[in-house]
Amino acid sequence: MKPLNYAILKHFTKIEEACAEDVIEALKGEYGNFKALKRTAVITALMTAEANGLIEETRFQLDENKELKVYYHAHAEGAETINKYIRD
Repeated sequence: MKPLNYAILKHFTKIEEACAEDVIEALKGEYGNFKALKRTAVITALMTAEANGLIEETRFQLDENKELKVYYHAHAEGAETINKYIRD
């Protein structure tokens, strides 16, 4: 099993785009018992990945509870870097 942050990054190489809630839903089967698989921790991981140039923001929207959902995707260079350092 990969570290959770690695799994989050690797997830973005396999999808078009995702927000924190999408990531949690996708990874909860394998990582559901991890304390860090919570909305605020995943948002922090996504913002860190964005700051490091591995993913980029694609869009944002307010959900039905008026909470901001920010969507990201791994651009070509980011996906290449992720796949270079994190193997399946």
